[in-house]
Amino acid sequence: MNVILETRNVGKSYGSFRALDNVSIKLHEGERLAIVGPNGAGKTTLVNLLTGLLTPTEGEVFFKSDNIRGADPVDLAERGLARAFQLVHIFPKLTVAETIAAAVITRQKKRWNFFSGFLNSEETQMRVREVAGIFGLSNRLESPSQLLSQGEKKLLDVASAFALVPQVILLDEPTSGISTADKHRTMKTLIAAGEKAGVKAMILVEHDMDLVATYSDRIVALAEGRVLADLPPKEFFADPKVVETVVGKLRTE
Repeated sequence: MNVILETRNVGKSYGSFRALDNVSIKLHEGERLAIVGPNGAGKTTLVNLLTGLLTPTEGEVFFKSDNIRGADPVDLAERGLARAFQLVHIFPKLTVAETIAAAVITRQKKRWNFFSGFLNSEETQMRVREVAGIFGLSNRLESPSQLLSQGEKKLLDVASAFALVPQVILLDEPTSGISTADKHRTMKTLIAAGEKAGVKAMILVEHDMDLVATYSDRIVALAEGRVLADLPPKEFFADPKVVETVVGKLRTE
């Protein structure tokens, strides 16, 4: 399988504190990669390095063989590396249609004209309806995003990223705040949407080990800023020391 996203010996320091230390990972086309670890393991720092919000202190980041170290997040999104925007929380009074449209017009490189009649564009309207349909939000297009259920808000967050037509999408805790009963339905919707949209690979940052076991092809575990394990799910969960480091001891019935 072709490598589509990669870090090579990446490190990130804040003064004397090492948030990441010599982290090398690869994401292959067709793969769903889960990144897990206890609090303070470096997951958020790694995600921010991958999506351009932070620049590594050392090491390199490659996307489709291009060195993207220090690249602008908007530029990366336009090139096909997208992360859920969390626009629901930033602009809660925007409607579902307006939230998705914000991403659509970024893809169309019209972001500086966001409030200049973008919904009057037939091209934009068609793309908004298409994305909303994929995520089951067609009947909520005129609803302010703040009135959506927590599950719908999560779907809208990710729909905004999908509207960018990404090749790689990064899902950071996509089911946080969602009831246990709805988590699997949400994940199935996200994966089906990715397949329909032609997404080549996904990164899932998730603390729910049941979801990690069910929906990932490979698991990278971080601990104290280093890669603790890089394994398929079956091998990962068969290693009690790794599991205990990441989530604590699993109860046996």
